[in-house]
Amino acid sequence: MGGFYVEQNMNGLLAALMKPTRRKVFVSYHHGNDQVYYDEFSRFFHDQYEAIRDNSLERLIQSDNTEYVMRQIRERHINGTSCTIVLIGAQSHERKYLDWEIKATLEKCHGLIGIVLPSHAKNSGGEIVVPDRFLDNHKSGYAVWSHWNGLTAQGLTQLINAAIAKPQWQIDNSRPLRQRNG
Repeated sequence: MGGFYVEQNMNGLLAALMKPTRRKVFVSYHHGNDQVYYDEFSRFFHDQYEAIRDNSLERLIQSDNTEYVMRQIRERHINGTSCTIVLIGAQSHERKYLDWEIKATLEKCHGLIGIVLPSHAKNSGGEIVVPDRFLDNHKSGYAVWSHWNGLTAQGLTQLINAAIAKPQWQIDNSRPLRQRNG
């Protein structure tokens, strides 16, 4: 009888050891416009990823000291994650904290992914408008992106793996920090 309990405990231990760990990702988005997309993202991908979000940096970090704010972004949000997922909506390209979070991500050489939301903006040429620092890194080959529609757990895993595997020499973090919202 004791052997059954030992075997059962061993099976439980093995199952716990074999359970895949949820990768931590930081999700950057415009809280005023795109909260509903973050909530849906978090709900849908909860079992696969531990989504870390900033809870609106404007409220959390009340300081005008840029260096202090950047350090807080790195220490509170970017550390311990493997990549940043930027939810790209209508005004994302105008948000200074999105730019700052992307900069902090690149300083840590973490993966960078953009998910274009259905609410995204287009320029006069019909091109999707994305944050400038993200665009710099997409052009350099470092950042990867996809569309919200049709995004699956397997597809997101492939994006994350691709983003993490990008060579660091492709990072373009030369743009000055955005100082205000558009």
